[in-house]
Amino acid sequence: MSTPSPLDDGLTPGRFTEVLRGSGALDGGRVVEVAVETSRTTLVSTIERLRLRYAGGDGPATLIRKEPRRDIAPDLASVLGREVAFYTRVAPLMTAGLVPRCYGLDASDNRRRLLLEDLTDSHTIVSEWPMPPTTEQCERIMDTYATLHAQWWDDTRLGVTVGTWFDTDGTFDRHLAEFPKRLAAVADRLADRFPPDRLAIYERLLDAAPRLLGRYRTHRDLTLVHGDAHVWNAFHPRDPSAGSIRLFDWDGWRVDTATDDLAYMMALHWYPERRRRLERRLLERYHATLTARGVRGYSFAALFEDYRLSALWQITTPIWQASWRLNAAVWWSHLERAMLAVDDLNCRELLG
Repeated sequence: MSTPSPLDDGLTPGRFTEVLRGSGALDGGRVVEVAVETSRTTLVSTIERLRLRYAGGDGPATLIRKEPRRDIAPDLASVLGREVAFYTRVAPLMTAGLVPRCYGLDASDNRRRLLLEDLTDSHTIVSEWPMPPTTEQCERIMDTYATLHAQWWDDTRLGVTVGTWFDTDGTFDRHLAEFPKRLAAVADRLADRFPPDRLAIYERLLDAAPRLLGRYRTHRDLTLVHGDAHVWNAFHPRDPSAGSIRLFDWDGWRVDTATDDLAYMMALHWYPERRRRLERRLLERYHATLTARGVRGYSFAALFEDYRLSALWQITTPIWQASWRLNAAVWWSHLERAMLAVDDLNCRELLG
């Protein structure tokens, strides 16, 4: 193990003592040393594992400090800032064991960092990206999302104190105005790798958008969704009998149809053979768990129609990702898989 490196001067043990006491994680005693044990970057974030030493108290031995990378597009950085709102406003209201514990914010130099529970020793990621998890692991992930969605299903706080209604706060209007510009720029970059018939699907989607968004405008059978629900955003307990799956990376949370998470997981990320083999089976399991958690009046037929609509909307995801200049290894495959899912699920008929 390498020797931990000291933090910058602004992040003193005294500040960490204040944060941990404020979150109830340190009763008496104080932090006397904080060091960066490991540091790594993801596509959009910098993640550090911090090791803490105490005098006269017993707090967490390690913490995770997470912040957006400085070299990402400004509009993407603003999206990532929503994770702070999630942990400060929403996570405290959620069923215990669904998300990592948040100990607080570190904003000592005006950069908003999250201080999160370190699950390294007790949990792990299911596989190395892009290799998918086993069927059993997929089933457990589906159960976890059903539990999350059921907790917030048609909750009266949605759109009021938890999240906003996108049809009333101008989000839909802004996205529908901005997306054609992003689409044109990406299509221009791709040239003949973005054929006219594919561009036509997007044009039809934009034409149909006011009608298709009617499903959302009912404000019925909606819930809190993760928004970035690929299978590598779930920490799995190393001992399944002794822990639960924890969902992390809450940058994209919002109020929406539950199937947006499911389509993001399967239609966007899975190749046709796997999706065709597992898709309906997992949707049926999800629906059964959702019902067992108390959701009523939402049939499997309604779920499947929502899933088809969510799969159709997923073709917009790689365009946004490409416009943010994310690595093509991410969005190019998303584009191909999403289009194949649209064909398999006969989503074009939804365009009218």
